[in-house]
Amino acid sequence: MGFRFQRRIRLAPGARLLTCRLRPGLSVGPPGIHLSLATGEGGKELPVLLDIAASGEIRYRHPDGRRLPDAEARALRRQGEAAIRAALETHCEQLNAELDRLEHLHEQTPPPEAVGYQPRNYPVPPPAPVTLEQPDWRHALWPGARARLERENARREASHAEAYRAWEWEKAQFDAREFERQQREEVAAWSDPEAMQQTLAERLDELGWPRETLVDFELSDDCRTIALDIDLPGEEEMPDRYWTMPAKRLKLSPRKLGATRQRELYRRHVHGVAFRVLGTVFARLPGIEHVLVSGHRRVEAPESSECQAHYLFSAKVTREAWEGVDFDRLAELDPIDALAAFPLRREMARTGAFRNITPFELDWRRR
Repeated sequence: MGFRFQRRIRLAPGARLLTCRLRPGLSVGPPGIHLSLATGEGGKELPVLLDIAASGEIRYRHPDGRRLPDAEARALRRQGEAAIRAALETHCEQLNAELDRLEHLHEQTPPPEAVGYQPRNYPVPPPAPVTLEQPDWRHALWPGARARLERENARREASHAEAYRAWEWEKAQFDAREFERQQREEVAAWSDPEAMQQTLAERLDELGWPRETLVDFELSDDCRTIALDIDLPGEEEMPDRYWTMPAKRLKLSPRKLGATRQRELYRRHVHGVAFRVLGTVFARLPGIEHVLVSGHRRVEAPESSECQAHYLFSAKVTREAWEGVDFDRLAELDPIDALAAFPLRREMARTGAFRNITPFELDWRRR
């Protein structure tokens, strides 16, 4: 079964995504920036899209994608230079932080003792108390004015009461879902396959993955063993550049990663994904004792346009062995070496390139 990270996960039992998914990296240019810039005409602001090319040059567009005329773009640059520069600097920092985050996924792995239900409060505050208009001398002199005041206050009270009832209803729905989740994670997640499937999906989804990641998994009959098959991006799909901000120009400057650095980034990312998935399984599914995790990327077969799974690694991990990891020092841990501490199939050339391997087959006799 496949499910997607970074969005709501919808599991489809028995379904498997077999198409080759192409996810381009940043070589086509980073995401643009939406902001509003002052036009100098009566203090009005114009919504603008800063479209960033792969070279880092900025193209000024309307929010719907239409390009601004050159004269209008020049005027916006003059009047909004400070705002544009601040937006580009912030965007540059975010792009580089996202790139760095790709190789540090393992640092957010939960320890195995972080089991059980984690309560969540309803995030929406109740409606603010209603403010009623107080009568003054005019309302004492003119009955019509007083009647209008009373009608307005009655309308405000009724509107507030309706909003509060709606808030109470939504909060009650949230609390009911929380109670259901509590029962699922504290009781059913030990041995109920459906509860384990939903808990795993929710917990993986809430981790905030920086790239699309697909995972297939299967549980043994006694719900103590799980096999996971992770669909990873290819090396060519990874971001390939850092960005800097020139001192005197409104643009970004790309700095392309070297082949060695990009390969290292890829190795650390795919091993970090495996490490993080393992941690989530052992922390959120307390009944699991044995995990088989394999990672593959999809490549087109030379003789056809169909995609084949090219396996990068396959590891067997027990709960006892996982508890030996020092989770207080994850920042110092190399995810590539960490996975090698367990029974592992993995072949890498001296350059760091992965060779296709045959993954472990799970011994389902542990039922």
